[in-house]
Formats: sequence, structure tokens, C-alpha cells
Amino acid sequence: MTPPLEPPRHGYRGVPTPPPTARRPRSLTVAVSREAGSRGGTVAAAVGRLLGWPVYTQEMLDFLARDDAARADLLADLPDDTRQWAAAETARLAFDRGLDPASDTVAVAGLVLSVAARGDAVVVGRGAGFLLPPDATLHVRVVAPIEQRVAYLSQWLRMTGPEATAEVRDRDRRRAAFLSAFTAQDVSDPAVYDVVVNSARLGLEGAAEVVAAAVRAKQLAAPSEADEVDPV
Repeated sequence: MTPPLEPPRHGYRGVPTPPPTARRPRSLTVAVSREAGSRGGTVAAAVGRLLGWPVYTQEMLDFLARDDAARADLLADLPDDTRQWAAAETARLAFDRGLDPASDTVAVAGLVLSVAARGDAVVVGRGAGFLLPPDATLHVRVVAPIEQRVAYLSQWLRMTGPEATAEVRDRDRRRAAFLSAFTAQDVSDPAVYDVVVNSARLGLEGAAEVVAAAVRAKQLAAPSEADEVDPV
């Protein structure tokens, strides 16, 4: 009598269950937006020192977007699930906003998303606060009275008062135009930010202290790890 057939003990066992995909970055990122001349970059650097987090300036992000080797080195140890999240978010942004996936704008956005996927970082400019999920981002706006902003640029760039005024206006306009690729929100509306700090009234270190305190408050409100991945 022929023995009954048994299921194979080796070989094909069906389609394996894929690993969970991250739905958000692994930890918090500080995204700093700033008015021209408000010294938001200096405030961001001070926040990085207080938190012990790396600071990615606009110039650094632009360089990394152009340099394949430097970018690959930076992202070499990015976990697969967060890498997939960043790639999916970049593709979604390009589709939703009608952007060319091969454009410089999308390349920089993808880099911002990749940096933020790991978290524990401060990102200056480049629309980071409008690209990243609100629950995993402290979106900060650094402002200052126009007189102080003009005075700072006048001294820094060795311009006359009228020249510095025109420069402040032009920089604010160009930044708003750049952000329009990522969001339809009014970037001057304080309600779109978690924190707005006046660097002229608080001072640079005082503004950084306020931001660092807000980071700690937002970390307490962050979702648990169980909420970060799709259910199996």
C-alpha cells in the first residue's frame, strides 16, 4: 500500500511576510525656517550643541545632493525600513506636487527626508518642516524685526542700508518661492510652526534654549514604537 503523501519539509513554503515598513522617522528632527537676517543658522547651530545633534545647513544639503560619494557615505548605515520610507515619501512628493523626479528640487527633498528618517538632527532651510511628518518634527521659525535684520546683513555683507533692505526682501521672496514647490501654506503664518522665536528679543542662546526645551516637550508627546510600523 502506497504511504500517504506528506507536505515537503524543505523548499518552497509560500510567500514570506515582508518586514514592516516605517511610517515615520525613528526619532525627532528639528526643522529650522528663518527670515533673512534673523540669524536662524546661528540659532540652529546652538540648538545642535545643546542637544548633541548634527546640524545640516542649506549649503551642506546642497553639496550632499550633488556629491554622490559624500551622500552615500552619510546614508550608508541607514536602516532598510527608514530608507524605504524616505524613498516612498520622495516619490509621493514628486507626484503630488507635479515635480520632475530627476530635478534638483526633488533630489534635495529626498536628501532631507533621508537625513530626517534617522532623526536626532537639526536641518536648516530647504523646506524641511513642510516635508516631514508633524508628529516627528519640531518645526521652528526664527524671526526678528526688519531693522535688526537689515542691520545684520548690512554689516555682514558690507552693504548700505538701502542695499541691505533690498537684499532682505529679495532673500525672503526667494525662500518663499522655493517653499511653494513643497506646500501651499502661507509660510509667514505662525500657525504652521510648532515654535516661533524672536532672536532679537531672546538673544541667540536664549532662542536656542527655547527650542531645546520644545524638543524635550515634543519628545514626551511622540508616538510609541508600536505606532511606527505597519501591522503585520
